[in-house]
Amino acid sequence: MSSDGKNDPLPRMSKAEAEAWAEHWTESMARTAEAEIIPADRQANFHDCSGKNGESADDGRFVLMYDARAKLPRARQAAGIRAIKAELEKRGFEIVGYRSDPTMDPANLVDAKQPKERFFVSAGDLDDELITLIVHTPCLLPPGVEQQEF
Repeated sequence: MSSDGKNDPLPRMSKAEAEAWAEHWTESMARTAEAEIIPADRQANFHDCSGKNGESADDGRFVLMYDARAKLPRARQAAGIRAIKAELEKRGFEIVGYRSDPTMDPANLVDAKQPKERFFVSAGDLDDELITLIVHTPCLLPPGVEQQEF
């Protein structure tokens, strides 16, 4: 293995497992905010992942961007996003962005990354009735596939 980390083993997960895992995280954030996920408003987008220097592999590696929307009235959105932020901090996430400012759009927003597992989550208000909950995975390698090296 090279010393720059580009050939370090990738986490292994199938697309179905990744989607179920991301769904779990969005549901957890919704419970924390006391919001109700809208089942029809979930979206899983899989993309090929590339390396820091634009490397692309043919081994099936992918990233997932998962988005869910949840009902939460405007009057409770700031408290809900604050609760998500506090829970993420308790779970060891690094908060990389946070605001609660009614002059901004979105007014309430938290962005966080999990340093060990290297995934990213975000929650923010969308309108007077909805918040959006996002999970972005790191590059994942499907089970049973040999990882290509660069």
